[in-house]
Amino acid sequence: MGTVFKKTFTKPIPADAEILVRRGERFARWKAKGKLRTAPLTAGLDGTGRLLVTAATYTAKYRDGSGIVREVATGCRDEAAARSVLTELERRAERVKSNLITGAEDAIADHLATPIAVHFAEYLTHLQAKGISAVHLADTERLANRVFADCSFARLGDVRPEPLEQWLVAKTGDGMAARTRNSYLQAVRGFCSWCVHTGRMLTNPLAKIDKADEKSDRRRQRRSLTEAELVRLIEAARLRPLAEFGRLAVQKDTAEVKGKRDTWKAAPLTFDDLDAATERARERLRNNPPQVERLEWLGRERALVYATLVLTGLRRGELASLTVGQFHLDGPQAYAELDAADEKNRQGATIAIRSDLAAELRQWIKDKRERLQRDAVRSDGQSCLPMTGVPDKLPADAPLFIVPRQLVKILDRDLKLASIPKRDDRGRTIDVHAMRHTFGSWLSKGGVSLRTAQAAMRHSDPSLTANVYTDPRLLDVHGAVESLPSLPFDKPHRSNTEAATGTDGRANLLAPTLAPSAFNSCTPKTIPVTSAGDPKANPNRATLDATSSAVSTKKPLTTAVSGFDKRGRRDSNPQPPDRQSGTLTN
Repeated sequence: MGTVFKKTFTKPIPADAEILVRRGERFARWKAKGKLRTAPLTAGLDGTGRLLVTAATYTAKYRDGSGIVREVATGCRDEAAARSVLTELERRAERVKSNLITGAEDAIADHLATPIAVHFAEYLTHLQAKGISAVHLADTERLANRVFADCSFARLGDVRPEPLEQWLVAKTGDGMAARTRNSYLQAVRGFCSWCVHTGRMLTNPLAKIDKADEKSDRRRQRRSLTEAELVRLIEAARLRPLAEFGRLAVQKDTAEVKGKRDTWKAAPLTFDDLDAATERARERLRNNPPQVERLEWLGRERALVYATLVLTGLRRGELASLTVGQFHLDGPQAYAELDAADEKNRQGATIAIRSDLAAELRQWIKDKRERLQRDAVRSDGQSCLPMTGVPDKLPADAPLFIVPRQLVKILDRDLKLASIPKRDDRGRTIDVHAMRHTFGSWLSKGGVSLRTAQAAMRHSDPSLTANVYTDPRLLDVHGAVESLPSLPFDKPHRSNTEAATGTDGRANLLAPTLAPSAFNSCTPKTIPVTSAGDPKANPNRATLDATSSAVSTKKPLTTAVSGFDKRGRRDSNPQPPDRQSGTLTN
């Protein structure tokens, strides 16, 4: 028989506690949260005094189905309720002994009653041990916790498909995209699959919930940039940081004025006024050369970031992770090594780099080292002394670019300045990942084979390269149609008789001399026919003089001409022709 009891444990004596002795026993009295508390004292393992504290809830002690003594916290403050929990535990132990359920199924029952937060914390630890990125780990935690809260999944046993399906339907009505709904579903379903794998659940209750169709409900469709748009974007990104200081001042409208002195504002910057605004900024900042240099450097870095994204197909996070040591720009074929931990598919890759981009990156690394050298000299206050203590090359772990996480906001401003619409007439938008779409579209437009483009894009499925990452508007479909063979639209239409007989005035291409037709006049002549080879080379061979008439008599053709006897078998030994009659005989 099992029993229930309240556990006792020891705690350190509070610093402000008062030691009392009652009937030979020592007690400690102290104040906690405004209440006076008293607890008996006992000796610890090191001989010092400690508080002897009794737990507020009961613990059940029983022997499980395997004969092992277990202690399970009931969480009950009432003894009768704790004994009810003990009865249930003993009933389960009897079912295991009688082989009605297995020990694993009995253990699952304990897991189902545990708070789901405890299991999910262990699941996150499992993902972290697998090497999942911090961003993916944070997203999984955020998505799953929202589902747990909205669907009231407090314990593992509360996870059922019905509440989640109702939640997904409600979010569909609220306008949540299919891909976003699938992200929530995947976060919770992946957790349940891990619970099944670790023996916490028998089956995954969410396994049969179908994903939403992302193709039919795609909310964000990206478009690719044209070459002219990219040139304008790079120019705007390069000059905008400095040109912002050269904007003209214009007077505010009456509705915009908020005070007596609030009457002027900076005019919006336009692409046509970009060069003039840049010169005005240099004039205004002529007394602050370091500021001008910093703004020009910032614009140059942004322009190089855009160009590198478009010409390599790198993702924003992948480009941000690349360091100087991962670029190999001096060989015959420049490339960059992308670590597996920084790539989306966690496999690592070699990124091919164009020769002109490699030259720009070499110059960028050189100028970056010289800039760091000048900054170090200025910080030491020794602008006239040569640089010392700075290596000839940048450290291998130095990042190539400082790519901000909110690069999309900077891109939006550059697009606006370059007069490039963020959303086109098809509803497709431009964001940072659209640079990768541009890379794929330009590969297809340049005539690169699909397999090569797939390798350059690092896709596992060629349909993803051909359908998702290729903008059909950039493809020269009209030029492809023009390359088809031309048809003789300027020739007169032939009649049905001419088409059937081939007598439309054109030369007979099949046999112009061997079989002259009756419609074409010709001089009758004989054509020497030999049975095989040249008669001069073999004078014993007999020849046959054929006239212009197709058949000289109306006698039926013999087997020597047709090559078959009356029974339909080929004659293996045909007779030579009769030279005098001009007919063929058996």
